[in-house]
Amino acid sequence: MSGGQPEQAEIEAARLVLARMGLSPEDLVAGPPQQPVAPTFAEYIPKVSDAVSAGTRRVYGSYWNRILEHWADRRLDEPTALEIKQLAEHVRTHVVPRRNARGGRGAAEHLIAALRCVYNHAVADGWIAEGDNPAKRVPKPRRLPSTRRGLPDSGLAEINEVAAATGNDPALDTLLLRLHTETACRRGGALALRPRDLDPQQCLVLLQEKGGTVRWQPVSPTLMRHLQDHAEHRGAAESGGQLLRYAIGEPITRRRYDYLWRRLGEHLPWVASQQISTHWLRHTTLTWVERHFGYAVARAFAGHTDSSGGDGGTTTTYIRAGLEEVAAAVAALTGEPHPPAAHCRGGDE
Repeated sequence: MSGGQPEQAEIEAARLVLARMGLSPEDLVAGPPQQPVAPTFAEYIPKVSDAVSAGTRRVYGSYWNRILEHWADRRLDEPTALEIKQLAEHVRTHVVPRRNARGGRGAAEHLIAALRCVYNHAVADGWIAEGDNPAKRVPKPRRLPSTRRGLPDSGLAEINEVAAATGNDPALDTLLLRLHTETACRRGGALALRPRDLDPQQCLVLLQEKGGTVRWQPVSPTLMRHLQDHAEHRGAAESGGQLLRYAIGEPITRRRYDYLWRRLGEHLPWVASQQISTHWLRHTTLTWVERHFGYAVARAFAGHTDSSGGDGGTTTTYIRAGLEEVAAAVAALTGEPHPPAAHCRGGDE
């Protein structure tokens, strides 16, 4: 080297290194590329809301509103993990108190989940790098064990008796209770039912529930007949829309469930004090099925299909129960024969 200038061989070597890195000499003097400015929460959350399912929007909508109350004008790349944790704690301590509240844990968990949903979309859109996602670095509060459990036969009988003797539409309420007791379906699955989802010949109903899961669920001939009559007399059969309806023909909403359990609690103090809800019927039926027909049938009855770990690990790949076995459980539960169950010998006699 002379006069401090690099020799030609060194220049060529440097060019070779730059080429292997996918760079040119001009890149070294041009400076870093200009990054686009990330949108604000007020700009981005409505777009995420439009992109998700109605169920996700219902669960996260109120928490997105809370985020907008605090961070509407902030850009997505501004909040830190610490700030997210502080916001979750604020939501937890300011949650509306309810009789079944558990210290605001659920509110904090949903707030973090709502933010993770937003940031997952932001990562996919390129606004945030995967490694810069602050919501992933904030752990959700540890869930406490559920207080729900299966109801005794006497309790289930009391609930059905009061539903049939009170209220402004006993026929609707008793149909709801029987539907949820026989199928262990969630509210969303019941509300999504259409007349075309009934298969009277095989006594099956098509349930569409959370996570986009779809399954044919056996029901008793009696329940199928009542579902068909309900659809025929309340306008669903003609319109083809939502099956479950009020007497005037309007589709029911989740508010009907709130009204039903509030009324049952007024007549049965234990229902009010324990905060019994429709999901308790799911616990009741699945507990009975597991005790009499085993874990695999209960899992299929519940519509649990994820075999990538979780509650049963890879073993669930080999112990899946079929439709006939679920039908046999329904036949035993209701005391009525079921078409697919005729080919299955499982369960207790």
